[in-house]
Amino acid sequence: MTVRIAAKIWINALGRRIAASGGFLTVIHHGDDAAGAVLLLLRDKNGDVRALTRVIHPGGGAAWQVGARATASDLSAISDHIVRQRRFDSDLWVVELDIADPERFIDEPVLDA
Repeated sequence: MTVRIAAKIWINALGRRIAASGGFLTVIHHGDDAAGAVLLLLRDKNGDVRALTRVIHPGGGAAWQVGARATASDLSAISDHIVRQRRFDSDLWVVELDIADPERFIDEPVLDA
């Protein structure tokens, strides 16, 4: 059995790590403190955005899966993705990481779809 850290604790810890490196974590939607899933928004230096969702593999390992992408000039794909995900899961957290190379703060691998 895998121990799951409460979403609020995990997000607060991630935010502190990012702040210590000079960046910011912004909570766009506050989900359930204990059991909420997390959707991460990662913006690159060009302003393009990827939305990542944590997934569990059948063997028990975790990774982050890219669920949507958008260019800086048209973020509608990200907005639409957030709306769909929140309709499916009202406990969902949506957070944006505002720091160079945000993947370095994510412990599991990022799977590009």
